[in-house]
Amino acid sequence: MFDTVLVANRGEIAVRVIRTLRAMGVRSVAVYSDADADARHVREADTAVRIGPPPAAESYLSVPALLDAAARTGAQAVHPGYGFLAENAGFAQACADAGLVFIGPSASAISLMGDKITAKKTVRAAGVPVVPGAADPELEAAARELGAPVLLKPSAGGGGKGMRLVRDLSTLTDEIAAARREARSSFGDDTLLVERWIDRPRHIEIQVLADAHGNVIHLGERECSLQRRHQKIIEEAPSVLLTPEIRAAMGAAAVEAARSCGYVGAGTVEFIVPGGDPASYYFMEMNTRLQVEHPVTELITGVDLVEWQLRVAAGEPLPFRQEDITLTGWAIEARICAEDPSRGFLPSGGTVLALSEPAGDGVRTDSGLSQGTEVSSLYDPMLSKVIVHAPDRPTALRRLRAALADTVTLGVPTNAGFLRRLLAHEDVVAGALDTGLVERDAESLVPDEVPPEVYAAAAAVRLAGLAPVPREGWTDPFSVPSAWRMGGRPAPLPFPVRVPGLEPVMVEAPVGARVTDTSVTVTVDGIAHRFHRAGGWLGRDGDSWHVMDHDPVAAALSGARHGGADTLAAPMPGTVTVVKVAVGDEVEAGQSLLVVEAMKMEHVISAPHAGTVTELDVTPGSTVAMDQILAVVTPREEEDA
Repeated sequence: MFDTVLVANRGEIAVRVIRTLRAMGVRSVAVYSDADADARHVREADTAVRIGPPPAAESYLSVPALLDAAARTGAQAVHPGYGFLAENAGFAQACADAGLVFIGPSASAISLMGDKITAKKTVRAAGVPVVPGAADPELEAAARELGAPVLLKPSAGGGGKGMRLVRDLSTLTDEIAAARREARSSFGDDTLLVERWIDRPRHIEIQVLADAHGNVIHLGERECSLQRRHQKIIEEAPSVLLTPEIRAAMGAAAVEAARSCGYVGAGTVEFIVPGGDPASYYFMEMNTRLQVEHPVTELITGVDLVEWQLRVAAGEPLPFRQEDITLTGWAIEARICAEDPSRGFLPSGGTVLALSEPAGDGVRTDSGLSQGTEVSSLYDPMLSKVIVHAPDRPTALRRLRAALADTVTLGVPTNAGFLRRLLAHEDVVAGALDTGLVERDAESLVPDEVPPEVYAAAAAVRLAGLAPVPREGWTDPFSVPSAWRMGGRPAPLPFPVRVPGLEPVMVEAPVGARVTDTSVTVTVDGIAHRFHRAGGWLGRDGDSWHVMDHDPVAAALSGARHGGADTLAAPMPGTVTVVKVAVGDEVEAGQSLLVVEAMKMEHVISAPHAGTVTELDVTPGSTVAMDQILAVVTPREEEDA
């Protein structure tokens, strides 16, 4: 076994790998960009190496810096986690050339399975069923022969980037061009393939584990059909869809797929499965790394996949056979991401002001967060994963909903509340899943408005902050914020409260509220509501709200600067990549003015109406916070007046 392993990653996966290294008595080496100097994975590792300088987003992609860090710390092996360089054949080969063990498959296996076209040909030859389709150069002709709908996919990448569903073949040429542009931008390769689209499909994957001695086994399936924008958000094991016979057949197909490329290590074979005919499963691709959702497999099998990645990489044979693997109970995972469902799931960010992550019987949290963590727009939005294990699926669903309700990340909006409501969706409870369910019903799972008790809690906090400090046992009655009136009749004390993006609300501070440094409890319509609180943020049941004091006089004096219709504010924290106008320019309604990028997502800022750009506060490269004022467009009618 290795003495020292370098973890070439960050965030929750780096923390998770370090946990197993510590349990095995192996010294861990973390790497970090300047943006991550105080990150949790840096503090939990035995030692850490800076691999800056900026741009921080590129630091974890610097192969020379990673190899240098390994050499300087005496590491004998490198664990790539997932993302970044985990499926980069060049990095795997560079590690081998430097005398380091890459904890994963060989460079040749990564290359073979990383190319979707070659992968399909290889597994088809091994007898594994594949989705009907074709690749360049006969892409467009094959798509027309297959008939709509078809799915365009980049050959070189994954994660849903560049994928386009074409239901109308009259748009096929334009969709192919757009898919090529995105594939080239994301992966440096614009090669595409086209596949027959299966309506309401289910995404089911098989975990495989192979050693260097010819042993290959599978550890059952994971159901990953709950997705948004082709990104998994909820995963569970096992799947309610599969019978023991279909599970065995899919598992055997996955093992053959792994054998076909000489695979060694932990990997995942992904299948698309028609919901109405689960016996008709098709190979999609093989992920040559540890998956984000690997904990659900660990919980139902009792196998630590990271440990066996290490042992296999060190040359140890697998000590168990296929018949030794049993699936016990049910496990479900929810991915907590820095995104704001109320703003169309745009990336969010900020400082984690208060943090409480669920734990306890049957609950596991894999997280890279600490209180004070600065969540930036430089990296992937996933912050943590909440995973539960229970004897059966209904219990697991209840347990995960409760765990998400206990998840607090004040200061950074997340999708935790949305996921909790999704897990209560009638089709999810019934197990009637497909990859389009979330997109179809997402709107119904996002509240239309801020609950009134949120405003009441904000007013209660404001009132508590105005309470005077008694001096020598006496309080000046005229300094008490009680709205006292002559005659002794109390009157409500109203406060203006604003949630960013919404109009201010005048709300009365409720009587009998209990306010502490970390919580506030208010009673509205006879129901008591308890919120976590920190720095102007309130949180409950996985949801959070940024509540701000509102001064109507100051807002009136400052006009558009306080969120008027003329103001263009950043919808998410990020970097301004494009500025198309200057102060004084005439613009039309809907005209693109700026582009803000965060977490590999671009958002175009358009003119709200025709007028003149009277203020512009950013330039290309400017880093902006959520709701920061970017520009002001004064409408033409005001100019004429």
